[in-house]
Parts: sequence; C-alpha cells; structure tokens
Amino acid sequence: MRTFLSTVGFLLLLLLSHYGGLTGATDAEHSLRATDSHTHRHRRHHGYRRGEEFEYSALSCRAYSASLDEFGAVGDGVTSNTAAFRDAVSQLSRFADYGGSLLFVPAGRSNGGSVNVSLQEIIVSNHYGGLTGATDAEHSLRATDSHTHRHRRHHGHRRGEEFEYSALSCRAYSASLDEFGAVGDGVTSNTAAFRDAVSQLSRFADYGGSLLFVPAGRWLTGSFNLTSHFTLFLHRDAVLLASQEESDYEVIEPLPSYGRGRDTDGGRFISLLFGSNLTDVVITGENGTIDGQGEPWWGKFKRGELKYTRPYLIEIMHSNGIQISNLTFLNSPSWHIHPVYSSNIVIQGLTILAPVTVPNTDGINPDSCTNTRIEDCYIVSGDDCIAVKSGWDQYGINYGMPTKQLLIRRLTCISPDSAVIALGSEMSGGIEDVRAEDIVAINSESGIRIKTAVGRGGYVKDVYVRGMTMKTMKYVFWMTGSYGSHPDEHYDPKALPVIQNINYQDMVAENVTMPAQLAGITGDEFTGILV
Repeated sequence: MRTFLSTVGFLLLLLLSHYGGLTGATDAEHSLRATDSHTHRHRRHHGYRRGEEFEYSALSCRAYSASLDEFGAVGDGVTSNTAAFRDAVSQLSRFADYGGSLLFVPAGRSNGGSVNVSLQEIIVSNHYGGLTGATDAEHSLRATDSHTHRHRRHHGHRRGEEFEYSALSCRAYSASLDEFGAVGDGVTSNTAAFRDAVSQLSRFADYGGSLLFVPAGRWLTGSFNLTSHFTLFLHRDAVLLASQEESDYEVIEPLPSYGRGRDTDGGRFISLLFGSNLTDVVITGENGTIDGQGEPWWGKFKRGELKYTRPYLIEIMHSNGIQISNLTFLNSPSWHIHPVYSSNIVIQGLTILAPVTVPNTDGINPDSCTNTRIEDCYIVSGDDCIAVKSGWDQYGINYGMPTKQLLIRRLTCISPDSAVIALGSEMSGGIEDVRAEDIVAINSESGIRIKTAVGRGGYVKDVYVRGMTMKTMKYVFWMTGSYGSHPDEHYDPKALPVIQNINYQDMVAENVTMPAQLAGITGDEFTGILV
C-alpha cells in the first residue's frame, strides 16, 4: 500500500450519494497500517465566495485545491479539455510535498484526452461548483480551510466502529496503543509503550502521517516525545495518568528566553508530552483526559524540596502547525499547556481543571508564539487561566521573540486568586496584536491584568478586548508596574516596558470589589488606555 501511495498517489472519486470507505493493508510490525477510512470535508467556491461543503471518503486529505474550470475548461461535451486537465495537474503537482492537492471537476461534460496524474485527487461531480480557501496568484490555487476526518477503531486486526474528529490534517497510517504492549490498568507503567509507538509511527511522517489511538483505560506513563505529521487521539474513556516519579522525567535546559527555571535556578523537568522542531502535530480526542496527578509535586514545591522546575502537561517548542483540542486536562504539576517559540497554533474545546488553592497551575500560556487561536475553553485554576508571555528580563530582551497575532474567544474561567487573562509578567520579548472577545469570568481576582516591572523592557501594545461578562470579581481592570521577581541580579533597571494602545469595550461586571487598579512605573508613561 505504501508503494501504491508513493509511486502513484492518485485517486479518482465519483462523488455519489453513498460510498464506502477505502481499506489499507496491514504492516507486519506492530500492525501499522494505512487507515481504512477518512471522511474529508471541503468547501465549494463560487468565485471567491464561500460555498456549501461536500464530503468524500479517501485515504488522504489535501492541503490545496482548485477547480477544473479555473484552467479554462469548458464542460459542453464538445470542446477538448485535454490542455486544461494537463495544465491543472501540472500546476497542482507543485504541492505534492506540501500536503497534496485536489482537482475538482464541476458539473458538465468534459471532453479530454490522456492525462498523467500526480500526488493529488480528482473529484468528479454531476452537480457541484468550485471549492473555497485562500487564493494563490496562479490559477487561484489555495489552501483548503476545513477537514472532518473519520477513522475506524481497530481491535487487533478486526475492523471496529468509526470515530470522527476535526483537525488540521488527516493521517494515512494508524495504530492503537495496546498493540505496543500497553496495559490500561492505572498501575502498569506504559512509558516504553508510548515511546515505542511514537518511534514506529514517526517512520510515516513523509508518507501521509500517522495517528496513535489511545483506547479506553487508565494509562500510566512518564514523559514521551511527539513527532511530526502525527495525531494523538484519546478515546472518551481514556485517561493518561502522569507518573509522579521524578525519574520518569528527563531534566532539560532552561528556556533561553528565561535564563533559568521558573521554580529553581537550574534546569527543568521535561513535560509529560513534549516536542521540539515539529511540524503538524494534533493532540485531540473525544474529550478523553490527561491527568497530571500533581499533588506530590505541589507539596514538594511548597516545602522547597525540588532541585528542578516542575513539569508541564504539554510543552511544544520551535514548532509549526499545532492543534490541541477536545480534551480534559487535570491537576498539572505546574502549567497545563505551554506552546513556546512556535507558530500557527489552534487550542480549542478544552476543559482545564486544577484546585483554586494551588499556585502556578496556569491553564494555557502562549509564549513567544505567532498566530495563535484559543477558543471554546473552560478553565478553573489556582493561577492565571491564560497567561501571555515572551521571556524574562534580559534573557527575553536578548532572545527577542514576541507573542503576536493572538485571538482568544468564547472562554469561561474561574480563578479566585489570579487573572482570567494575564499579559506578562514575563513579557520582555514583547506582546502585541491581541484580540479577546466573548469572555465569561466568574469568581476571579481580575478580568484582564497587565503585569510588568522595571527591568522587563519589551512592550504590551495593540490589545483589544470586547464583550466580557464578569461576576463576583475583586478587580475588573488591573495594571501592575511593580511585579517584581527577576531571574537574577543582572537585569537592567533602565529597561522599562512600553504599554500602549489598550482598548476595553462592552465590559459588563456585577458584584465587584473595585472596578480598577491601575499602577504604572514612575517615569514610564502607559499611553493610549481606553476603557
């Protein structure tokens, strides 16, 4: 099957009202296999307008699409369209190594001669129009904007029920965790099984990617690394239990934009799920659970017994194309989700729960990231629900990577001792172009808080928040210019932050102790503040 995909890579589908899935052959090692059914969803275009969607079953979905009539084809049954087909296939072949392509044949009778095909799909329809997405200058080639993927669950080599999920990418190969010797009894360590599964599936990164299915069970595991073009999918009754043993977490270097660990001067324990220099990673499921089992870590931190900074549940760094969705996260030892030095990130449909009395259990912390979307999440935390960051004092200034193009929407949060959305305090690389809307804050210390200090440098600018509803709050708006912790004594006291163009609109609050506390820095004007 892999030979078929790599050498031919072409699929002709008749888009009818009913069709079956496609099956893949099994691989001898760990039953790795081409997944047997996907349902892909594309949008049709009429010019540049979005049209209705259509679905089809195939081994692989495609990143780019075009319609035959965009290449000058005429569907009158008389005009030869050989040149149009050949031109279309030639143009679309450019995307073979960038997610593949789809050629849509709309309603009509296309008269054509022989056509060589490439790593793409042709969809033939008796009534559909064009497809939509972002346009490309040549023949409107464009990235498709939506996929719904369908896989079958396997039990050994038997076909099981199907499951669907929305994701940036679908996968050609899949395997189940229990095929690697994992035992979901909540006691047996499955660290080796997770690492073996990811290692084996990483072989398919260049052949359509892979999916690791975690079935129902309680799967105890230490840290393991992710891979590119990879999906980790949790069944609704699957629970990943993070090991509470320090030995299950490698000690890694501090982040260069921080200069030290957040808890201690030295290094830090690697996160439960970790990845670096990756492309196209999806962590999703049917609202399965990742439980950090953080209580022993919280006690050790409070008693000063840790030599290294506590692990997070997820940290992905230096990566592009990340999706984390439709999962529940519980009781992280420290921060729950930490994308850092990364771009093109979607975080959606998450439930994050931690005791409100435990500090540093932040929900989602985008850190020196570009183009991030956080939406439709419910967070209860002992610290900031969302903390936007970009490095600490001189280390963040020197690293110079801001967080920008951040969208936060449809968020419900409870944080009695911290902020629903915090900007900083580690903001030395800069924070800009932040949009937040449709936020509900309940029983929280503050709605929006900007945290900075002398020595931070950097900036927080172009922040726009609208449509926020707050109930039982200490503060609605809070700016702090003296959030004073520093990584070491070498920070520059002349490095003052720039705070400008902060806009809050349509804010509704009830049962509030104090509407605002705005404290700046002497000699450092915060400007353009509109409430």
